[in-house]
Amino acid sequence: MKERFHYKKEMGQNFIYDKELIERLAEASRVEKTDGVLEIGPGRGTLTAALARRSRQVIAVELDRTLLDGLEASLALYPNVEIVQGDILKADLPALIQRLGTPCRVAANLPYNITTPLMEKLLLARLPLSTIAVMVQKEVGERMMARSGQDGYGPFSLLIEYFATAEEAVFVPAECFTPQPKVDSSFMLLTLREKPTVTVADEGLLFRVIRTSFAMRRKTILNNLMGGFGLPREKAASLLEQSGIDPGERAEVISLARFAALSEAIRSEKH
Repeated sequence: MKERFHYKKEMGQNFIYDKELIERLAEASRVEKTDGVLEIGPGRGTLTAALARRSRQVIAVELDRTLLDGLEASLALYPNVEIVQGDILKADLPALIQRLGTPCRVAANLPYNITTPLMEKLLLARLPLSTIAVMVQKEVGERMMARSGQDGYGPFSLLIEYFATAEEAVFVPAECFTPQPKVDSSFMLLTLREKPTVTVADEGLLFRVIRTSFAMRRKTILNNLMGGFGLPREKAASLLEQSGIDPGERAEVISLARFAALSEAIRSEKH
């Protein structure tokens, strides 16, 4: 079956067939019998079946229309699985989660080029999710877990830290996939927080401050803040010092708590 399938490189299709590894991934997803599961990128349905055996219901969203018939056939024994054809980045996520009910979890083995936009969409929608288990490039997994001063730390790290705790649940070498990619992968488990780690009055402003601070990584946060918010040097320096930040520092050494303080200082200045 898999030998006859034409893998679509443009869709980033890399599938896993090893049954033992599939079971490890399903176990790492923390899915329980009471859970509804939104699976993104079911591919050939191997992980889907393992999730279905553990859960109350699975809605699997697949972009590739040519996979649908095979998915329907391979998952015919699982009446608790519904297959939906569509682009998850354009999907109505709240509606899908509402259909699944709570408790609800997400499991995904998706093209690596949509990891960041999908995670942003899932987290910023504030969906009632318990966990998100997602296969990513090893390097991206490290970025998810990075803290200030560590390699890979940036806006994506801070977004994850704000909404969730992240851990590498399973390390997956490149040779476990068909076709084999050029990089190793990490199956990451994100546990959603009941409330963010910091409290700010304007969440949108916080993420704007973070993006602005990392806009030119080689520049100091003072220069990025001046350019991004059109602030005079003296005012920008004052806001940074008020937030406990050295104006000469770069963004990669500044913690989420400091960014939150800076966001509040800027908001107060505007008002």
